[in-house]
Amino acid sequence: MAKGSQLSQLKTALSQAGVNRSHSKKKKSTPLTEQAKVKKAAKLREIQQKLNPFDVKVTRPKHDVGGRNIKGMIGRPAQSKQAGMQQREHVLLKEIEQRGRVGGVVDRRFGENDPSMSLEERMLERFTKERQRASKASAFNLENEDELTHYGQSLSKLDDFDDILLPVDEDEDEGGQLDHDTVKKAHFGGFSDDEKEKEDELSPRARHTRYSSISCTSEYSMRRWSTQMRRQVENEKEENIRHELDQDFDSLRTLLYAPDPSSIDHDTSAKLPAPATTNDEDTMDYDKQVRELAFDKRAKPKDRTKTVEELALEQKEALEKAEKQRRLRMFGQDPDESDDEDAAGRRRKRPRGGDDLDDDLIEDESFGGLGAGLGAELDSDASDGDESEDGSVDSSGEEHSDEEVDFDGFGEGSQSSIDEASDSDLEDTTETETKRKTWRSSETLRASQELPYTFPAPESHDEFLLIVESLPDSDIPTVVQRIRTLYHHSLGPENKLKLQNLARVLIDHILYIASPPSPRMKLLSDLVPHLFALCRSYPAESAEYFVEKLSLMHKNLKRGLATGALEPEARTWPGLSELAFLRVTGIIWPTSDMRHPVISPARLLMGAYLGLCRVRSFADVTKGLFLSSLFLQYEVLSKRFVPEAINFVMNATLHLAPHAFTSARSLPGVFPCPDLRSASCEPLTIDKSKAKGLRFRKADLVHMQSKIDALGLALGLLERFADMYKSLDGFIELYEPIQLILSKLECGRLSEDIQSRVSSLQDKIARLLKFALQSRKPLLLQAHKPIPISSYIPKFETNSSSYLRRQDPDRERNEAAKLRHQVKQERKGAVRELRKDAKFIAAVEHNKQMEKDRVYKERMNKAFSSLEGERAEQKAMEREKGREKRRAGRK
Repeated sequence: MAKGSQLSQLKTALSQAGVNRSHSKKKKSTPLTEQAKVKKAAKLREIQQKLNPFDVKVTRPKHDVGGRNIKGMIGRPAQSKQAGMQQREHVLLKEIEQRGRVGGVVDRRFGENDPSMSLEERMLERFTKERQRASKASAFNLENEDELTHYGQSLSKLDDFDDILLPVDEDEDEGGQLDHDTVKKAHFGGFSDDEKEKEDELSPRARHTRYSSISCTSEYSMRRWSTQMRRQVENEKEENIRHELDQDFDSLRTLLYAPDPSSIDHDTSAKLPAPATTNDEDTMDYDKQVRELAFDKRAKPKDRTKTVEELALEQKEALEKAEKQRRLRMFGQDPDESDDEDAAGRRRKRPRGGDDLDDDLIEDESFGGLGAGLGAELDSDASDGDESEDGSVDSSGEEHSDEEVDFDGFGEGSQSSIDEASDSDLEDTTETETKRKTWRSSETLRASQELPYTFPAPESHDEFLLIVESLPDSDIPTVVQRIRTLYHHSLGPENKLKLQNLARVLIDHILYIASPPSPRMKLLSDLVPHLFALCRSYPAESAEYFVEKLSLMHKNLKRGLATGALEPEARTWPGLSELAFLRVTGIIWPTSDMRHPVISPARLLMGAYLGLCRVRSFADVTKGLFLSSLFLQYEVLSKRFVPEAINFVMNATLHLAPHAFTSARSLPGVFPCPDLRSASCEPLTIDKSKAKGLRFRKADLVHMQSKIDALGLALGLLERFADMYKSLDGFIELYEPIQLILSKLECGRLSEDIQSRVSSLQDKIARLLKFALQSRKPLLLQAHKPIPISSYIPKFETNSSSYLRRQDPDRERNEAAKLRHQVKQERKGAVRELRKDAKFIAAVEHNKQMEKDRVYKERMNKAFSSLEGERAEQKAMEREKGREKRRAGRK
């Protein structure tokens, strides 16, 4: 092969093979024969194969054996790929194009697909259906026509038979007689001998078919006639019922139009004349009754369900309106009169009366506080003369009563009106003035004592204290609810930040009201739902503030432990407000999560309190018991094991109940008890001589002063923890020491209530331990099928040749291996072909989409070009008009 580009190589190969033909004008090319054409095609094919060496792929075997042909050694990937593409275009592409298309001829004749019917039955049924179809489409049905017709014309309008295109025999006279064929065909035949002869010529099968068709036709006609008769009877019944209803309609109208005795409306329906009854001589016309029905009341549509935003806006507007009326009442104004506004939207000035206190001088709707209008009272006396003209009554006098006119004159201090008034009028005026002043003073006092309806959004806890400092505890939740309503997040983008600040303020206020010496737990319970709603709306911001409070409590704990856990002035145990905060935390946030940004730090902090703090007084015991009960509430769902809580409850029992243990070493189990029999814990033990008649009461954290109540709480916690942890694997190791300690408590000299409580707890723990021992099973080896010892017998092959490696002495096993190998190869080939088919289908779909896009683009370009042309013409026309206008202006 010559060197150079493929084009030069192709030219050289064609010239050497003598295939290229000269294009000289002098010599004319001679046509090639068939043999020459075949040779030329073979040479071209050979040149093509030599020109592109990648068209032929040769796989050389490792061991060449002479005379052996291995299938697949020489392959032509390009040709095979082209052949595959052509095959898919002929088969797969046609299937894609004809997908979803219903073609071909479908035989829908009656009985064709019913194998149970014979050929004669099919023909008979088809003939019957055809006759039925023809009878339905008959244009000369005499049953439904009023007069007889012939060829679409009435027979009564025909004078003779010359115009109806009926042939007449030439042999007959001109008497207008019809020929024999016409009478035979149109007048039902004459039943001649020819008909009998033709009927005799029919075969028995044909005669049977003919008579069967006639019987079927007659049966169908009878069935149709019976159906029509049944429908006619039903229509007559319905008509009779309708007639009866029309006759009884007057009596029904009296019931429909009966007046309502509870309420008589003066609308249009009440003004209608009374309906006619059956006793009237002239019954009302039906059309008149229908027109009267148009005046009946129709059902009004219900209001649609409002969205959350619309409800929030409605509640806010209601609060603002109520607050506006309260302020007006507080300043002695009438809200109904003050709400009147003119068309310009400004407030009308109310005419001044004799008892006016000049306290309605607020012209706009803004309110500057409780003392905003007090400065105007200083100048009221000096401005009475100037305001008298503005506050006088109109000349018409239609809007105000006589009493108001007298109040105005008296308020102005007119001496002439006083001289002219009689004594009785003066007394009435004074009495009315006194009543009005009394009413206004009472309204002002009541409005000033009424809870406001609008409040500013507090930015800090100090601002919130300024709002609620003079309010009772029962009104503070109402204040919070109104603040949440006024600053709903859907009413403004800045309200979201205000509600987040409100959540922080409520957390601080909960700590504030739970602080001693007078904790307000009722108010705390009322504020928790509002805080819960805010935390649910803004969980991330609220959780961040909760974590800040927990971090501060942890810092206080570390500071107290650094001072000394046994020092009396060290603040190690949490205060009452901190305990309330931990209780609120468990209410608001989910305590069953494995990890939670708020509950997990709170759980660790409570564990640190119970595990690191030392008992110094009875208050420390109560706080520890409260934390243990909090743990019980936290873990009621997740049932996590909290050893600090059980350890402290058991130590509290040892501190309070009398027992015989002298030191911590004598205690069973491994629970630490560093404060047992210490100097600070000795006074905590219950005195046997004083506890003879005492009983357990309900424990209260705020007012718990009795050791008996604390002991009852500790025993109850031990019982509830046992119920919660009875399913643990280590329940036996956990509660066996507790059972031994309870059995050695010296409760013999205590009250019967305490003794029965301790004994019942011992019995319950013993029963739970028994069940735990019964359910516990020792560890066993894994029960499984014995594994046989592996055999290492070498595999001997009689034939060591590589091409005989698949030969197996066992013929069946060898055939099975060959079949498995063949299935594997076929599966690979099928997967390969499916991938090629999918690639081909994707290419076809892509080409179709490209063609659609091209056509759409051409259409859009054409539309845009036409629009641009029209726009250009419009602009040119506008420029021409502008030039003409400028010329006209210059002229």
